[in-house]
Amino acid sequence: MKIRRKSRFAPEVFTHSLNDIMFFLLLFFLIISTMSNPNVIKLMLPKASATQQMYKKQITLSVDENKGYFIDKEPIPFDRLEAELQRIFANVEERTVVLRVDKNLAVQDLVDVLELGAKQDIKMVMATAK
Repeated sequence: MKIRRKSRFAPEVFTHSLNDIMFFLLLFFLIISTMSNPNVIKLMLPKASATQQMYKKQITLSVDENKGYFIDKEPIPFDRLEAELQRIFANVEERTVVLRVDKNLAVQDLVDVLELGAKQDIKMVMATAK
């Protein structure tokens, strides 16, 4: 008569909690990586007695649906817009304007602003929503 065991022993590795551990490790490393910035180098910069001319400048020009023009949240009438751009970009080599135009405006309103920038050799960048 042959005697057999009723249950066989099968070795198992319980991995039920492994998912939780991996999730917490991933979360930990994501939080730590956003908090630390390894590209920062602390330097003691020399001091200058005179300031130098600025070569780059960027402003934001917004046009709302009522054709209100704003330079960095400051309202400007359209007839003074060209003179104001000249004043802001005096003695600046690289001139950049981020243009934010309401989607309900006509294309001609956008073209009018782009013409002002083309006259003064200003690079216009159009801001869009995602």
